[in-house]
Formats: sequence, structure tokens, C-alpha cells
Amino acid sequence: MKRCLVLLFCCSVLFSCDHTKRESRSPEETARDQRMAWWREARFGMFIHWGLYAIPAGEWKGEEVPGISEWVMARAAIPVSEYEQLAAQFNPKQFNADAWVKLARDAGMKYIVITAKHHDGFAMFDSEASLYNVTDATPFGRDPLKELAEACRKYQMKLGVYYSQAQDWHEPGGTYFNMEEGKPHWDPALPREPLMKYIEEKAVPQVKEILSKYGDIAVIWWDTPIGMTEEAAKKLKEVTDQYPNLIMNNRLYRPWPGDFSTPEQHIPPASPGDDWEVCMTMNTSWGFKRNDQNWKSSQTLIRMLVDIASKGGNLLLNVGPDATGQIPDSSVFRLQEIGHWMEKNGESIYGTVAGPFFKLPWGRCTQKIKNQETILYLHVFEWPKDQTLRVPGISARIKDVYLVSNPKQKFGFLFEDGDLLIRTPNATFDPVNTVIAVKARGKVKIASNMPVLQAGKVLLTADFADLHNPGYGIQAAVTGKGTAAYLTRWDDSRARLEWLFNTSEKGIFQCFAQVKSAGENRIRIKAGTHKPVELVVPATDGEWSRQLLGEIKLDTTGVTLFDLRPVQENWTGFELGTVELVKK
Repeated sequence: MKRCLVLLFCCSVLFSCDHTKRESRSPEETARDQRMAWWREARFGMFIHWGLYAIPAGEWKGEEVPGISEWVMARAAIPVSEYEQLAAQFNPKQFNADAWVKLARDAGMKYIVITAKHHDGFAMFDSEASLYNVTDATPFGRDPLKELAEACRKYQMKLGVYYSQAQDWHEPGGTYFNMEEGKPHWDPALPREPLMKYIEEKAVPQVKEILSKYGDIAVIWWDTPIGMTEEAAKKLKEVTDQYPNLIMNNRLYRPWPGDFSTPEQHIPPASPGDDWEVCMTMNTSWGFKRNDQNWKSSQTLIRMLVDIASKGGNLLLNVGPDATGQIPDSSVFRLQEIGHWMEKNGESIYGTVAGPFFKLPWGRCTQKIKNQETILYLHVFEWPKDQTLRVPGISARIKDVYLVSNPKQKFGFLFEDGDLLIRTPNATFDPVNTVIAVKARGKVKIASNMPVLQAGKVLLTADFADLHNPGYGIQAAVTGKGTAAYLTRWDDSRARLEWLFNTSEKGIFQCFAQVKSAGENRIRIKAGTHKPVELVVPATDGEWSRQLLGEIKLDTTGVTLFDLRPVQENWTGFELGTVELVKK
């Protein structure tokens, strides 16, 4: 599956295609295209995780509970009867639906998805199906979902709801995170009942309430189909099928694809399919966690949005309001910073499709193709010191080149050795991300610069890798360009690297790497569909050295994903330059 998706991506970067002219579509595909049109245009939304878990805020009985705060009930093994008592304390008098929606709108977001019911089973809306809800069980007594729906209509914001359809730690028939391993629920006082009893008596009625009481719900965001059965999924689908414009993700039931896929807390190296959405936190936890100060910078978040859009995806960026109903200042500040950038550059995000380039050494590219015209939006993260931006392998009839934030600022350009050179003297650039528009007649042709394994070898440079940091802790980073590029600060064993390359050769390959390591490390390498192998990175006494790490097997041809990650129990960290595969 993963290899097929990678192949689809590479076809899209090797040949530019007119996305406004789809091939003949079936009635079902046409209906789906119509349903997904606004979502594909939007590119950017707000996720809101809010519930009773905002009260303990990651702590229980005076001690911090490891992990994300909305899982505190499970991680601290809190009995149902004790957790229920939080409802009597929930009174978020500072909740202001208008303020939340305006914050999202001003950040450039086009839709909101809020947790109507998380795994703790508590409904954040007025539910007749269960008295365990925000209006009946709390002194607050108001319906946040109703107020949010009204604010979304007022500000023309699409509203979606998150609903945990299988995991419900409060109900005898609900599933829980380790039940598939045969472990009992942590609360022995909670009797067990069949899943279908919970589905029919709580989940189905609550989904009916959500879809019928709050106006036009645009998205249902299912989560964690642990223990979910096809029978249970069909019961919920019978409800959602009555709403033909409703968009749903792929987490209802494990074999079910939904309308879009949901990479979580990471950005894929290539598009995983036609429609996909990265859900991402600004710090570590989804729900409010008092001591979680591992905030990503505004620059990181803006570049993350651009990276995702350049691969044809959406970003659903999370906030976790506290128990008073306020979104943390650290989140507000970052959203305001993103909003300032989007106000000037939003056209390079909204309604764009994946850029045609495989890799760009200085940033990313999104594009629009319409009415026999192509606009390439060049997102420049790092400006060349000579003030000349080189766009590799492009053939186009260019009409105009200008600064998106100030279209009157034009740039000169020329072609040289198959590359487009854009001259940018005396221009003022955004240190986070400057966007230059290249407007061309007709289609743009791109010669892919994807690494190719030929004559028995391929060289993979660090700046062509997709670097996946865990979102907190020490962040690994790539510095330099080409063969001089290297990965530094690789101290966290959760950080990993991925490369894509093309090959027509199978066989056994020796893996060489330029490394600088104070101690011995072990890494796990996976290439293509072959099972991972563990290789040793020897100590180099703090000096750069080309080392033979071991051998790997390539058992497929075509576009190949090369994944390199630490073996956590044998990891001290090292610096990495080029990686070379040489056929044995």
C-alpha cells in the first residue's frame, strides 16, 4: 500500500497535470468531488480538544500523569465513579464561542472540528441519550456545541465534530485502549456489556442528535476504532448516510477508507492519497496540560502548513482550552502570527494543489492551474546569499514573476542550464517564508530531481531527507546543502529520517554513511517492502568518517522509501552526512 501511494506521488511530480480537468468520473466520484470541494479549497482548520480532562490538566492527586492530558482517566487508572465527580467542578464561565471562531477566522482557518465526545465518554453537548453531558451534569448548564454552531454560522466557518465512536471508558459496552490485548478495564467496578448495546443505546443516538440539532455539520471526525466491528460501523453509517454532504475521515472502522486519511503528529514524505489531513498539536498534548510548555514556534507552524499544502494536504491544528473556557495565550499568540502571514500570503495556500517539484533546496511550492494558466507559488524559507533563486528543471512560458505579499514588486528572470533563475536584488523578504508567484501560460513541465539508483549505487544527501522530529524535546536539524549537508543535534531517539529514490535494480546493497559519533549507536533501516534490519554506527572519536554500516536488501523496483530511525535502547546520538547504497 505504502509503495503504491509513493508511486502515485512520484507520477504527479514527474508530470504536471491539469487538476481542473478530471477524467470521466462515476456518479459516486462526482458526488464525492462536490462534497469535498470546500474542504480541498480550505487547506487549514482548527482542532479543539475540550472536556472534563481540562480540570486535572495532566495531574491526578497532586502528581503529574505522563502522556497527553485527555488520556488522564486511562493513564492514571481513575475509577469511573471518581472521574465522574469532575463534572460537578466544570463551570467554564469564560467560554466565548464568538471569540474562538474569530480567532480561527483571523488565523486563516476555514473550518473547526471540536470534541463532542472523547474517550472519557463525557458529551460536550446537550444529549438526551446520556445524562453524562455538559448541560445536565455540570453547574455550567450551557451547550457549548450549540453556541459554537451559532458562531460558525455567523462568521461563515464550517463546523465539524470529533466523536469517539468505539472507545468510551465510562460505558460498560464501550471499548478501551488495551482490550484487544485481552486486558481488563482498569475499573473492576465497571460491569462489561456487549459493544452493540453501547453502540445502539448511546453512540448511534448521540450521532443522530449531533447531526439533527446543530445545523449543517460539515465533518464527522471518528477516532480510534479499537474493538470496532463491521456491524457497529454499519449502524453508524445508516445514520450518516442520510447526510450526503457530510465528510468523514478514515477512522470509523479499520478497513474503511472514509473521505480522507489522517496522518497524526507527522507530515508524510509524499502525499498518502487524494485527500488527506495532518492533525497536529502546537505543543505536546491535545487537551490542556498545565505543565506542557513544549511549544512549536510560529515559524515552524507556518512552514508546516506550507509543507503539507505543497504535498496536497490539509492541516488541522489543535488548541486545548483550559477549564475556564479560555484558549491558552501561547496558542493565541501563534495563531495570530500565522494569521498575519496568511493575510498577506493566503492565496498561496487556499485552493492550491500539490507542487510539481520533488524537492526544492530552499523551500516548497504550491500551485494553481486554471483557464490555461499555471501559477507556481515558490515558498522560500532560506534565501540564497547571492539573491538569485534557482528553480530546478523547469520548462514554462512565463508571463510574470512577483512577490505575493506585494504584487507590484516584480522580479527579473532567465533560464540557465534547464533551471529558472529569479533575480531578487534589493527586495525585502519575510524571514519565515517569502512567497514568489511565477505565472505561466499553459502547463509547466518539470524534470524530476528525485535521486536515482543507477549503475548499482545511489547517493542520498541530508537536505533531501524528510526529517521527523517528535514535536518536543531536542530538535534534530539539517544544515548545509548538497553533499555538504548534514544532520546535527540528533540526540532524541524518536527523531527519524526518510528518503525517496527511484531504482530499476534489486539486490543486496552495502550501506555507507558519513558519520561523526562519539559512541556506538544502532539504527533500524527499512528499504521498500523488505523487513527492517538493524545496523551499527561505530564510534568515530568525534571525527567525520565514511563508515560501512552493513547490508540491506532491495526487493522492489520503482520509487522506494528508505526509512532510517534509532534503536532507542542503543542510542547516544550522532551527526549524519551523506548515505550511499552500493550494490554488492
